[in-house]
Amino acid sequence: MNLEFWLIIAVLVALALLVLLPPLFKLTPLRTADGEQRNTSIARQQLAELKLQLQNGVLSQDQYDGQYRELQLTLLDDLEGPVVVAANPKTGRWVVPLIALGLPLMSLFLYGMLGEPQALAKEELVRSNQKTADNVANMVNQLLERLKKQPDDLEGWMMLGRSYVYMQQYQNAADVFAELNKRKPNDPAVMLHYADALAMARNGQMAGEPAELVFQALKLLPEDHTALWLAGMAKAEAGDFAQAIGYWQKLSGLLPADNESQQQLQKMIQMAKAEQQKPQAAASSAGSVDIQVKVVMDDALKTKVEPQHTVFIYAQAISGPKMPLAIIRKQVSDLPASVVLNDSVAMQPQTHLADFKQLRIVARISKTGNAMSQPGDLLGTAQLDAVSGNPSVSITINQEVQ
Repeated sequence: MNLEFWLIIAVLVALALLVLLPPLFKLTPLRTADGEQRNTSIARQQLAELKLQLQNGVLSQDQYDGQYRELQLTLLDDLEGPVVVAANPKTGRWVVPLIALGLPLMSLFLYGMLGEPQALAKEELVRSNQKTADNVANMVNQLLERLKKQPDDLEGWMMLGRSYVYMQQYQNAADVFAELNKRKPNDPAVMLHYADALAMARNGQMAGEPAELVFQALKLLPEDHTALWLAGMAKAEAGDFAQAIGYWQKLSGLLPADNESQQQLQKMIQMAKAEQQKPQAAASSAGSVDIQVKVVMDDALKTKVEPQHTVFIYAQAISGPKMPLAIIRKQVSDLPASVVLNDSVAMQPQTHLADFKQLRIVARISKTGNAMSQPGDLLGTAQLDAVSGNPSVSITINQEVQ
């Protein structure tokens, strides 16, 4: 809570006290109620006597009426006269300090119980985050426009990819770094950015292309901190905990002892050592398999896509889990394409394509880069009824997802 908030609270409490306290200091004269009751009682007695005298003939009707009016006037004067009782200056004053102290304390207590003390801070944080997000979005739009005019601006591509990462649009970031990797090949920094974004787009999975990019970068820069970190992640995911520990221990030796990453590194090393002690699952008895996949596109659908649209090529179990078992990502500009699906591009290290009797091979063009199928995507499929050796399939993308 900032100073402005407390100033507003103080002003509101002061206004409330200004309304409540002044009447308690004002001395208002009090009319004596006993005098009014006594005058009324006497008037009633006189009226009764007048009525009795009228009945006995002592008074005529005119005399009665005159004395009756006089009695009324006398009573009115008595009631409106200045018969007052001065107020006691100490009467009720005890409540003044009670209200003056109790009202602010009660207000703060109720606010603490029912209010949200951090509401302003949270609102300011939300506004700040939204402003930052808007600024990044505007910068991204400006970068896109600039890159259309200056496609060789490598620094612009790097800034665009990092911006997408900040916005958590990992697939868009991966697409940008893929383009930058083509324009600036064999650059370790680009490879690592590409690998990290691609892994995040795949829910943190390093297997396949992300791991390949990391190890390529590591060959060029054996002591790069990011490369060693990601290499350890890739090896741990693949179940090679000894190699993962080796990469992380090397990284730990390169970092200062007080580096904030040391604690996390040591925790990961301990976890990897614990995994080493566990009995290893038996390897698949069916052996490995390489599936040769050729993908082409129906000419009738070419007008519905752009060169930068993403092409997912993956294997899926016909009976079993529906998520991709192994996957490779390309772009429309790469078509026609020939790829190999095997355990090296598996979504999970423990997944082996040879363990499944039948597979569906899918090629899908996503205009949004989303890994989930959506209306408007273009699709082609083929089926493998026998998964052994090195089978090959051809796929023509000729359907549109409705």
